[in-house]
Amino acid sequence: MEEIKNLTAEEEAENLAEQARIRREKLQKLIGEGKNPFIKTSYNLTHRSAEVINGFDGLEGKEVYLAGRLMSRRIMGKASFCHIQDGEGLIQLYVRRDDVGEDDYASFKKDYDLGDIIGVKGYVFKTQTGEVSIHCSHVEMLTKCLLPLPEKQHGLKDIDIRYRQRELDLIVNPEVKNTFIKRSGIISAIRAYLDGLGFLEVDTPVLNSIEIGASARPFKTRHNALDIDMYLRIETELYLKRLIVGGFERVYEVGRIFRNEGMDAYHNPEFTTIEMYAAYINYFDMMEIVEKMYADIALKVCGTTDIVYQGTEIKLGGKWTRMTMKEAVKKYSGADYDLWKDDGDARDCAKKLGVEVEEGEKATKGHVLAALFDAFAEDKLIQPTFIYDYPVENSPLAKRKEDDPAFTQRFEYFICGHEYGNAFTELNDPVDQKQRFVKQVEEKRKQEKNCNAQVDEEFVTALEYGLPPTGGLGFGVDRLVMLLTDSPTIRDVLLFPTMKPKR
Repeated sequence: MEEIKNLTAEEEAENLAEQARIRREKLQKLIGEGKNPFIKTSYNLTHRSAEVINGFDGLEGKEVYLAGRLMSRRIMGKASFCHIQDGEGLIQLYVRRDDVGEDDYASFKKDYDLGDIIGVKGYVFKTQTGEVSIHCSHVEMLTKCLLPLPEKQHGLKDIDIRYRQRELDLIVNPEVKNTFIKRSGIISAIRAYLDGLGFLEVDTPVLNSIEIGASARPFKTRHNALDIDMYLRIETELYLKRLIVGGFERVYEVGRIFRNEGMDAYHNPEFTTIEMYAAYINYFDMMEIVEKMYADIALKVCGTTDIVYQGTEIKLGGKWTRMTMKEAVKKYSGADYDLWKDDGDARDCAKKLGVEVEEGEKATKGHVLAALFDAFAEDKLIQPTFIYDYPVENSPLAKRKEDDPAFTQRFEYFICGHEYGNAFTELNDPVDQKQRFVKQVEEKRKQEKNCNAQVDEEFVTALEYGLPPTGGLGFGVDRLVMLLTDSPTIRDVLLFPTMKPKR
């Protein structure tokens, strides 16, 4: 067996440069012979690989036209076997000199390289080993690949290259394509489910003229014609609720969101959410929608509601666990919110449990409760769980509980120790909303230098015209795709994740 030489990075770069140079020479030769492959504008396809393989019984002996990327080749003198890859998979070709002609076969041997996109005509047959193949009567180059593909035995495993050059990742790691096919199916299933419930899909502005007081940091840009600063949206919520004011009773948006914040396995600066709002329902009604929607999507995309994520079996069907935030904190930390007499008691409790919280107004009982939840409860919530009744301090857009105004009608749901969605019975009192916005803006301006956060007065005005009782939900599409494709990082489910440029 021939020993595979381990090249240094410098030697490998030189080798790749030499291969690229040879390919360009081949291109110039083809152009000189009047065979410029980049002139081609179309190819008369009759079939694709999977269609031929799956339909062999009806296609055996029949002539077909296929096209794809040359992925492997075994030249054996006067005949060669190779594989091309199209949008549906791989199929084998049998190319023989006596069938395609001496000149074309010589060109196929000398001028073609792995990665070239070729078109073929031939009849369908099955080899002695039982592989469905095409016996070619004509082969032509449709596009010349000027850069060598990664060697087959090594593949493309460099994560940085895979994310930066997703097109190359898709060529040499065809299983990656399945993730994005599934992603498309997930979004289609969501749309179908919501459309079936009478929701209307809408589009709202990506560019906003003000920076709102929410904690997320926006990307800032400049509109030259209007001579104003503008901000890429950090949510779709406020415009959607204005549509409910306007008389649309059920709306949703599949929206690209932008947040100028950190990056990790669950966060990318731009990502996709779905937000939905329905008049005359509350947050408990939204829990029902979430349960049924997730089960419906999993069944359509995965064929089951029992999935496995990173080695853990997750049951998305049936009723999900429900706990208030107070109950969850008591269960997992032992701290009992109802025994805290005041904010000082809450801070003392946090200190005893080793959780750092701020002093004064920034560490009320509500703030401490949320901090203890993050520290002790969130990562314990493996099976789908609704955590509801959040402190008003960190729920500026949720309606207060009538019987306990320190808390709001809000829930988040958690799977595998991570938050997947957020929902409210929406605050529709314009006076209360204005007060919370003002406080939110004040806090943001204290925390950030040169902060331009403002109260969204247009939204408050909209509320003054009357927002009916409304339930709202927002959830991350990317996290759902991660869950249903068993992907460990958000970058695996984004075609082109954000990357720092190479210098």
